[in-house]
Formats: sequence, structure tokens, C-alpha cells
Amino acid sequence: MALLMLAAMIVLLMLGFPMMIPLTIGALIGFVMMFDGLGQMDTFVQQVMAGIRPAALIAVPMFILAADIMTRGQSASRLINMVMSFIGHIKGGLAVSTAASCTLFGAVSGSTQATVVAVGSPLRPRMLKAGYSDSFTLALIINSSDIAFLIPPSIGMIIYGVISGTSIGELFIAGIGPGLLILAMFSLYCIGYAHLNKVPTEPRSTWKERLVSVQEALWPLGFPVIIVGGIYGGIFSPTEAAAVCVLYAVILEFAIFRSLKAMDIYKIAKSTGLITAVVFILVGVGNGFSWIISFAQIPEAILSSVGIQDAGPIGVLVAIAVAFFIACMFVDPIVVILVLTPIFTPAIEATALDPVLVGVLITLMVAIGSATPPFGCDIFTAIAIFKRPYWEVIRGTPPFVFMLVAAAGLIIAFPQIALFFRDLAYG
Repeated sequence: MALLMLAAMIVLLMLGFPMMIPLTIGALIGFVMMFDGLGQMDTFVQQVMAGIRPAALIAVPMFILAADIMTRGQSASRLINMVMSFIGHIKGGLAVSTAASCTLFGAVSGSTQATVVAVGSPLRPRMLKAGYSDSFTLALIINSSDIAFLIPPSIGMIIYGVISGTSIGELFIAGIGPGLLILAMFSLYCIGYAHLNKVPTEPRSTWKERLVSVQEALWPLGFPVIIVGGIYGGIFSPTEAAAVCVLYAVILEFAIFRSLKAMDIYKIAKSTGLITAVVFILVGVGNGFSWIISFAQIPEAILSSVGIQDAGPIGVLVAIAVAFFIACMFVDPIVVILVLTPIFTPAIEATALDPVLVGVLITLMVAIGSATPPFGCDIFTAIAIFKRPYWEVIRGTPPFVFMLVAAAGLIIAFPQIALFFRDLAYG
């Protein structure tokens, strides 16, 4: 049954169907084979509806809406200007500023693709003008956007938290340490690249200019304060934090900055609605698919056949990292989380691994995979936004992928990188 489901899904993907179709067909094949027909189809429908029932999922469209408002407004540019004013003048400072801006905007949007658009659009021309190669620039933007998947709010963490029953608040806090680690690794590489290629530095900003940039960025910096501070302080839940972020974004861009007008509301709502619909269809069908394979005990059969459950905690973490990384090189991250998380659940429970640590590792690996050839979704976002050929976009990615994989190895070897802030906040 498992082989037939997999074969059908691969064929449909190769024929160009969107991921929701192969996922649905695969689940229906499993359902028909288990129950000898579609007579109990209402059971499958109930599982699909149960997938989108958790209240925590309300945060997903809220964060998507907030990110869309800020991407179209001034929040991204103000954050970029602030970072540039402080470190733009050092050797490699423009590249470091790009990575840092992705981190800051990730703390605002929670979306890798929104970060590619919001940060890459204004900074790529400046990096090219400064003497950076286009392949390096594109690779830096694409891979720095991975940090947005780790720094709260993270849509990937919300999906994992709902599927696994893990605290989303704890996942958000735990993502901060790995995000800062990756930023530090990227920054060192950017400085080294600038020295080796003799990239000229940017003019140094005066302290007056820095003060002005900080003042202009104070309002956008309120987003991470609201999300992290509000959740950590017990003021509101992650779902409530998402609603507050939308309200804050509306006040900021429509009333204070006046960068958006009433006529923009329709475009923003339409864009958010389309993305949310796709996400929720995937989540619902993914839950039905997960129920089918769990009911058929496919995860247990797969894990026992390869002996992962006997590999110990480190072996399970390595297997998870490899599986999620490879899967996201071909399939959308949300789908990978929905499909693979239930498969590894028995091994995670058997080895008593901290689900928060597992969630951070999974989020990192799907982020890496989404920026890795051949079919990482962020690659095609960059192709669409920057109008560059596929091979040019991926040419500079290997060093960044190596650093990201190294960061994953460090998290497996030293779990406190991910758990320190969680333990501090919830200990």
C-alpha cells in the first residue's frame, strides 16, 4: 500500500500537479485499500476537517496578513536603513547588513519568501553596485531568508506545533538561539568574502544619521517586542500575538507612516486569502494523509525496517535532519512537515527526545531544503522576483548550505543552542 501511494504521488508531481492533488490522491488510495472502497468516506473527511480545526492555526493567516502589510509598506526599508547605518561601513558590511536585515524582518514576518522579496528587492541592486557578484548576492539573500523561519514568528513552527502538540510559545523562543548562530556564521563568511574579493566599503554614517535611522526603525522594532515579549511575559498566547501584530501593522502602515491607502486593502486581503487557502488545504489534507499512514502503522514499519528506533537520540536526530533536508529539496516545507512528522513520532517518543529540540531542528532543515537545489521554493521565488536564470541563482549557494548544515550539526551536538532561551523563559 505504501509503495502504491508513493508511486501515485511521484507520478502526479512529475506531471506538474500542485502538491495538494498528489497528497489527496495518495491519501485516498490508502483509504480505499484499507476500507475496501469509499463507503466510509465521511471518516476521511472528518480527519481533513480536524486538521484545520486547532485554534492555533488562526495565527497562520494573521502572520501572513501582517507580513503582507509590512512588505508593501515602509517597515522593511526602515529596518534595512537602521542596520546599514551601523555596520554598512565595515569590510563586507553591506553583505552583513543584508543578512542582519533578513533576521530582523524574519522577526516581523515569519516567512522566508516574504523576506526574500522585502529585503532582496532594495539591497540586491546596492550589493551589485558595490562590487559583489550576482551569484553571491542571490545566494546570500535566499539563504539568509532561512533565518526568518527560525526567528519568531515562524509559520513552520506553528504547523509543527499543531501536528505534534508541542507548545508554539516554547518553539518560538527556542528558535532565537539557532537564528543568531546562523547570522554570526553568515556574517563571518561575508567579511571573509569581501576581503578576498577586495570589495570596497560603504561610506560611514554619522552618529546623527544613525540616531535618525534608529528613531525611524523604532516602530517596526515593536513587532519582535510584541511577539517575544508578549508571549514570554505571559500577556498573550501566540495566536493572540498574531492578531495584535495585524492591528499593529495596520496602525503603523496606514495611520503613522501613511505608506498604504484604503484602496490597497483589497490587494492585501486577496493575496493573504490565496496564500491562506493553499496552506489550509495542505494542512487539512496532510492531516488526513497522516491519519491514514498512522492507522496503517506505516511509520512503525518504516522505522523498524531501517532500525532508527534502536539508533538512540543522536541517531534519530540525524535521521530526521537528513530526511527533512532531502524532502524539502523537492517539496514545499509545509507539506514535508505534515507528512514526515507523524512518521518519526514513534522514534521521537521511544528515545524521549525533547519535542521542542526536534521542532527547531525540523524547522531549520526544511528552511535549508527550501533554499537548496533542485526545487527549493525560495529559489523559484528569487527567479520570479529578480528575473535571473536558474543556474545563476543557485551557483553561489553551496557555501551557505554547508554553513546551515554545520549549524544543524552543532544543534544536534549541543542542544542548549536551541534550548537555552526556552529553559530560561519556561524553566
